[in-house]
Amino acid sequence: MIGKTILHYRILEKIGEGGMGVVYKAEDTKLKRMVALKFLPAQFTGDPQARTRFAQEAQSAAALDHPNICTIYEINEVGGQTYIAMAYIMGQSLKDKILSGPLDIPEAVNIVIQVAEGLKSAHGRGIIHRDIKPGNIMQTEEGKVKIMDFGLAKLERGADLTKTMTIMGTPAYMSPEQARGEVVDQRTDIWSLGCVFFEMLSGQLPFQSEHDQGVIYSILKEEPRPVFRPGKEIQAQLKTIIHKCLEKDPRNRYQDAAALAEALKSFEKPAQNAHKPSIAVLPFVDMSSQKDQEYFCDGIAEELINGLTHISDLRVVARTSAFAFKGKDVDLRDIGRKLNVDTVLEGSIRKAGNKLRITAQLIKVEDGFHLWSEKFDREMEDIFAIQDEISKAIVDNLKITLLAQEKAAIEKRHTDDPEAYNLYLKGLYFTYRPSPEALNKALDYFRKAIDADPNFALAYAGMANVYANFAIMSLAPPADMLPKAKTAFQKALALDSLLAEAHFYTAYIAFYFEWDWETSERSYERALAINPGNALAHALYAWACLARKRFEEAVKEIKLAQSLDPLMPLFYAFSVAIHCAVGKPDDAISEFERAVEMDPHSGLAYFHVGVAYVLKRETEKAITALQKSKELAVYSGWADGMLGLIHISEGDREKAERILEEMLAQKKRAYVSSMSIGWLWGALGNFDRAFEYFDKAREERDTLMPFVHIYTKIHAPEIQKDPRFRALLKKMKLDED
Repeated sequence: MIGKTILHYRILEKIGEGGMGVVYKAEDTKLKRMVALKFLPAQFTGDPQARTRFAQEAQSAAALDHPNICTIYEINEVGGQTYIAMAYIMGQSLKDKILSGPLDIPEAVNIVIQVAEGLKSAHGRGIIHRDIKPGNIMQTEEGKVKIMDFGLAKLERGADLTKTMTIMGTPAYMSPEQARGEVVDQRTDIWSLGCVFFEMLSGQLPFQSEHDQGVIYSILKEEPRPVFRPGKEIQAQLKTIIHKCLEKDPRNRYQDAAALAEALKSFEKPAQNAHKPSIAVLPFVDMSSQKDQEYFCDGIAEELINGLTHISDLRVVARTSAFAFKGKDVDLRDIGRKLNVDTVLEGSIRKAGNKLRITAQLIKVEDGFHLWSEKFDREMEDIFAIQDEISKAIVDNLKITLLAQEKAAIEKRHTDDPEAYNLYLKGLYFTYRPSPEALNKALDYFRKAIDADPNFALAYAGMANVYANFAIMSLAPPADMLPKAKTAFQKALALDSLLAEAHFYTAYIAFYFEWDWETSERSYERALAINPGNALAHALYAWACLARKRFEEAVKEIKLAQSLDPLMPLFYAFSVAIHCAVGKPDDAISEFERAVEMDPHSGLAYFHVGVAYVLKRETEKAITALQKSKELAVYSGWADGMLGLIHISEGDREKAERILEEMLAQKKRAYVSSMSIGWLWGALGNFDRAFEYFDKAREERDTLMPFVHIYTKIHAPEIQKDPRFRALLKKMKLDED
């Protein structure tokens, strides 16, 4: 095969061989990139089942889109030979890495977390790997972990090609149920990953024998050997995590990869946890004579924030909270107290033509001590190097050890063109001033940035954000804006598959406007896997969890968003809503007090606390809060519908009917939520009109629609008994339970 050209692939060298395929490194002569080609071995060419399983591997893996899973490009057949073309991974297999000796504990933990994140995505799509082992795990030169070889994967909703009592997999890493040839689920991959984790730390396997049958006997009948690492202690908490993975009864293991990843993320020594460094990057001050560089000052600070949020051992306050002190003479100690950070980065910029003078200082909040300061007199072309130096100084002075992928993330350059970057920063500046005029200016600058650098993925993501804002704020018809947003973020992803912003917009639009829950879930997961410090992504993911009735996870995500952006009023209003929706009205009321302390004009917070009071049957307080929300919020009918429902519960149908008449009249002049009208019709007993407006809500892409199964129980529970409600949930692909 070496030297041959198969279609447009030139075979360069053999790089591996396993039970289900031979793998070659090849050059894709059409797209000028290196790929890995996996061919079905010759002895299986006449075996229809093997060929089908081989095709299933490609179909399984190609359905996945996650940074910790090897990308599949295509499956094809030529000259009777079937092959899969996949990404060529420059790096080292975990098998080869372990041969050099046990791994350091932080590195091993990080690898398992990354594998677990990849498995979480696969399991979410009904795909089980069934052959997790060091040889099927690669680590790139940047430290990113990739799961390889879905040759033994099983699609839960597809045909299971493995007959009963047929053992598939690698004996040393098999779960007991897999060794017995039983039907397996995602927990078999948890077992296998536990074996890999054990081996990384100790340099040996938990179950060993000279023969495969001896290993299988040990897996079925014996307990794993103690986790032992010569010359180094392994913490008891870590041993507990490993042994939980290796429970013989699947019911006693972690029930999914997300639970395992969470356990490992929370694994830290108390002392380390208590002293985890934290920072707020304040907007830089414009010292230019014309005072026309505010966009540049804000943009540089935001870019530093975005880069630093990739560091898992550093808590970085999000933009909204850090920029809350812009232009204010506030003592650093007050800033540190309000943001709960140990350090602050502040600076200034003077720009004249192509000349830059940037000063920056990293200050310890407790005593005002300057940990580091520097002045840069450079050309505009040096802006990227200056940002790298500032980030490196922060990392060095806070004594943070970077993982390889974290270092790569903060040093990543989205463009090498200073003019394109400058135009992008102008677009970013106007994006945060959401009026029609500002958004149009932002769009114009992003387009100019793309004209300067057609491969500037971040500028395409900026365009997607602007189009989405036009739709969400009802500044333009959603039917016109959303396709444009989708085109923009798809272009961004095509240019940079690891761009967190593009995955975030994919998730948002898929959730609120396409009701594609699986795509939304995968995209939120990927955005957060790439950039776990994105507070807004955590906040909106909380709503996605709520819609899927994962209530505990929804509460956890909104609290995480609040910790990352502690002065963001919207997140506290979200928290009121989420606690109310999960049936915790007392917690919702408590969160409301924090929300209005931060923003006394939050109509969203007043509306949802009104619903909380309805749940507690405190009618007067509910009416007061809902009336206040009407005064503060843009008219959409939410509060009116809820007030009508209260009057019905109080036995005053006449007042409820008057409210409904007013809502219907208003809808002829402006937008009013059709879901709210439908609920009120239903509560009045007219189910035909209720479902007429539910259908209108679907057509209008009413943002309440993803939560119809949750809020209907609160607003108009009788409607749930109508068969049409079941049909509605089926159309929405939402569970009725």
